[in-house]
Amino acid sequence: MPTLLEMRGITKTFPGVKALDNVNLTVEQGEIHAICGENGAGKSTLMKVLSGVYPHGSYEGEIVYDGGPLALRDIKESEAKGIIIIHQELALVPLLSIAENMFLGNEIAKNGVMNWPKAFKEAEGWLKKVGLTEPPSAVVGKLGVGKQQLIEIAKALAKDVRLLILDEPTAALQENDSAKLLDLMLELKAQGVTQIIISHKLNEIARVADRVTVIRDGTSISTMDKHEITEDRIIRDMVGRDMANRYPERKPNPGDVLLEVENWSCWHPEQVGRQMIKGVSLKVRKGEIVGIAGLMGTGRTELAMSVFGRSYGKNHSGTVKMHGRVVDVSTVTKAIDAGLAYVTEDRKGLGLVLEEPIVRNVTLANLFGVSKGGWLDKHRETQVADGYRKQMAIRTPGVQQKVVNLSGGNQQKVVLSKWLFTDPEVLILDEPTRGIDVGAKFEIYSIMKDLAEQGRSILMISSEMPELLGMCDRIYVMNEGRIVGEVSGAEASQEKIMGMILKEGRAA
Repeated sequence: MPTLLEMRGITKTFPGVKALDNVNLTVEQGEIHAICGENGAGKSTLMKVLSGVYPHGSYEGEIVYDGGPLALRDIKESEAKGIIIIHQELALVPLLSIAENMFLGNEIAKNGVMNWPKAFKEAEGWLKKVGLTEPPSAVVGKLGVGKQQLIEIAKALAKDVRLLILDEPTAALQENDSAKLLDLMLELKAQGVTQIIISHKLNEIARVADRVTVIRDGTSISTMDKHEITEDRIIRDMVGRDMANRYPERKPNPGDVLLEVENWSCWHPEQVGRQMIKGVSLKVRKGEIVGIAGLMGTGRTELAMSVFGRSYGKNHSGTVKMHGRVVDVSTVTKAIDAGLAYVTEDRKGLGLVLEEPIVRNVTLANLFGVSKGGWLDKHRETQVADGYRKQMAIRTPGVQQKVVNLSGGNQQKVVLSKWLFTDPEVLILDEPTRGIDVGAKFEIYSIMKDLAEQGRSILMISSEMPELLGMCDRIYVMNEGRIVGEVSGAEASQEKIMGMILKEGRAA
């Protein structure tokens, strides 16, 4: 196949940091080319160079596109050449319709007047092409993330895309939506659309990619053809070493029951008559890692949030006990005082204040711990944050660094530090490794192991079954707001867990 894109010797430097160092990338016409690397390896920076977010002159090296030099001044120029990037954080306006979003900045207009009938008709055609049946008038904010991702692709197709760049396209999608998106990528490939995908999900890469380029520490390490692609090979090149065991070795030694949730129920905060959690009971012992498995939408997050200070739902009932005594968890403050902590699945939206420095984020949930007489002790605050920086191995020049500039794995360590500073006995971890690479995952697992060995208890929600099987001493299985099964870590298997879910689904 002819070469569509060559990036030669790309070097990009920020103050004090060399983000890219002599990176080379070749993409052939009509292929799906995957780029893999740990968080902070430089993948997204490379794509921002390619798409004009970082303009020509702000980096060293050269780009050849479609046989000629490419020297972009901005993203509008890249789109004019058919290079479209879809970022992990979708660039849609929630309150506008699908059609309005699709042609925003690319309006179908004459003399400044929008031709809405033509726009809606064209939008309908592009939506059909990506498999969406929603009308162009539908409000984007009322649609799920999977459909919004497809709208972004329809928007790209409407701009006559030749090279489509997808940055972590399935990170926030459930399994069915991910499968649909991957199928669409293969369809677009058959239609001649060249694609670059950045993803941490190695099984998805193995399914769709024709070639894979691995970047480590800002340098291109290897490019492998389809017949050479294996998860072990990608991981070895990503982290610079073999990872025979993806989970740290543990010798579980659970103690007495620490947390008990008994007959817990709650209702949807807006939809009258819809019960979300239905009489759930569970126990977690001291030093134990307990998982909650289940398909997306079965109530796992709703359960965790409702127990943690009733931060989800209404009309709560049931009891929560710590050390056998009933505790008040009616507010977040009272839940923290009772010894609970909740690490949200949405670290960017709910877990962190992205534009604030690490030091401010680490102490946010326990300001009393860095205050004297109602006044913030900034020296103490810096000491605390720097202690967690070292303890958690947060890769950063210092604790005054803005959290938004950290990789996903380091951001997750900041969230964990924030809650550890409240000195909890039980940590509820909701999708603790979502959107982070395999090397950073191992670091998070090691932190979990250390916390359990210290006698803290962990309740982990995860959509990744291998993660639950690799880390948990026991696993509860949820379906439709209920606990439908329980299995020990030693006896657990994907087949057994899915069997519990499907059996309950058939019975319902």
